[in-house]
Amino acid sequence: MKKLDVKTICIDLLFDIAGSIMIAAGVHNFSLNANLPLAGFTGIALILYHLIGLPIGVGILLLNVPVAIFCFRYLGKVFFFKSVKTLIISSLFIDHIAPLLPAYTGDRLLAAICMGVLCGSGYALIFMRGSSTGGQDFISMAITRAKPHITLGSITLFLDSSIIFLSTLIVFRDIDGLIYGIIATFLQATVMDRILYGMNDGKTSLIITEEGKEIAHIIDETSARGSTIIKGRGTYSGREKDIVLCACSSKEMYSIHKAIKKADPKAFSIILESNDVVGEGFKADLQDF
Repeated sequence: MKKLDVKTICIDLLFDIAGSIMIAAGVHNFSLNANLPLAGFTGIALILYHLIGLPIGVGILLLNVPVAIFCFRYLGKVFFFKSVKTLIISSLFIDHIAPLLPAYTGDRLLAAICMGVLCGSGYALIFMRGSSTGGQDFISMAITRAKPHITLGSITLFLDSSIIFLSTLIVFRDIDGLIYGIIATFLQATVMDRILYGMNDGKTSLIITEEGKEIAHIIDETSARGSTIIKGRGTYSGREKDIVLCACSSKEMYSIHKAIKKADPKAFSIILESNDVVGEGFKADLQDF
């Protein structure tokens, strides 16, 4: 257990460091010089930086102290303490590591794109290990726990929009900057979701047939994919049916269904999008390392 704990902690730290470098570069080396308004506590810290010169990382830490105290009882201890560790590391990287790297001073649209991609990738790496950078994540989760009927997406959208518009109104007063900030925030969310849920996307097929074993054998011969047979009953005919469930890559699905149609023309097939497939034959869950 001790060896496993040490290994887990080391992997967590590696992901924290890699994610923090990306976030720090996106915020300090791309967003800062391009005057892009940001969402979350980073956006508020950026406002404080422009108004009173408070370092961004220090601002993020100071903003998180009262929020962490208030939200502690709504969050699990493991998630809370992992997030505090990640928060400290990312804040230090923003103030002390990112300034050592060259700052981008070119086109603002390119700066927004790079910022969105870097920060989205960095946050995804951190979330993969069951951690976060605190701030808005704490608030969103606390509100969701206290008011389950309010969706997490609604909370995040409201908080992000409010901070971006506040930044534009108080500090930047630049409509172009507002647009670029929205683009950067959208890219950040898209890249993060793509890394977390979509890099190993595929298809899931449900084949309703009376020849379940034969269809499963055809799937195995065509793509070397396993499948699961679920027993069902047709509501119209009242006859027993086999429902063959199979997950495969997008490229394999066409060949599978072509072979199924040839073997059983009466089979009823449903093809679904799978945002992420984890398990044997696909990718491993990073939490298992």
